[in-house]
Amino acid sequence: MKDDFSFTIKRVCFDEDYRPSDNTRITTNFANLARGEYRKANLRNALAMIDNRFNALASWDNPAGNRYNVELEIISVDIDIDGSGQTFPTIEMLQTYIVDKQTNERLNGNVGNNFSSYVRDYDFSVLLLNHNKNQQGFSIPDNFGDLHGKLFKCFVNSQEYQQAFAKLPVICLSVSDSKTYHRTENTHPVLGVEYQPNESSLTELYFQKMGLKVRYFMPPNSVAPLAFYFFGDLLNDYTNLELISTIATMETFQKIYRPEIYNANAVAGQRYKPNLKHPDHSVTQIVYDREERSQLAIEQGRFAEQYFIKPYQAVLEQWSANYTN
Repeated sequence: MKDDFSFTIKRVCFDEDYRPSDNTRITTNFANLARGEYRKANLRNALAMIDNRFNALASWDNPAGNRYNVELEIISVDIDIDGSGQTFPTIEMLQTYIVDKQTNERLNGNVGNNFSSYVRDYDFSVLLLNHNKNQQGFSIPDNFGDLHGKLFKCFVNSQEYQQAFAKLPVICLSVSDSKTYHRTENTHPVLGVEYQPNESSLTELYFQKMGLKVRYFMPPNSVAPLAFYFFGDLLNDYTNLELISTIATMETFQKIYRPEIYNANAVAGQRYKPNLKHPDHSVTQIVYDREERSQLAIEQGRFAEQYFIKPYQAVLEQWSANYTN
């Protein structure tokens, strides 16, 4: 058996003409927008929101607030387990690019941003649900997230990743509505004010197995903190423009998908408890079905079980037991 698996990286432009591929998880933020009769308007409006937010945060030497455009590329990662050429869609992320219209430069932003994974769907929507079915109390299966975490670290440490990307990924997610967050005195000029949670969440522990740390910041003129998952030093490893590219992109998605939190009409205070049933919020002009998205996650988890977990179970278990990075 090979020590490591091989990966294939594919890139697709995310613009108003984007259509999801057959292998893309349709619950993924960017793919969900590109469905239905309003797909083109959804995409156009979301991209405009990203550009506007970027220029608002990158306000220096930008008096008209239109110096920059953000371009997005979908990074799809397929894994080959046994060297046969047969691959399974493992990870999808976003790469941001920053177009400076004043200097005519196109700069790399961050890679990561959104994070999509069929194996994560399997862990949360199949394995975890089956483990707790008909149980009185909630518990987590042994080794929960171990395989997924090692697959992610294997990819980030791979030659394919290092040849394709200059920096390690930064992933930006919503805060958890099951936790309470407390404002600290720490403030960053771009990331904003830092918050700390009252306890760890299952998502935090899951991403920790991927090798990622987390910090929570509420950027300037935002109404709720975002969760930033990263390797290394978030505040010093990335430029201000790189960080802004992540904030502008992911805050836009969260305003669409979780308007009760990220498009609320009141700003998070000293003690903040997110609430997905909070009525005092505004909605964007973008069509989205959150209930359908939850149902589809189970189907996607079963897809991973049928075409990846079960066919390669023995190989994956042996590899996971021996993987040490």
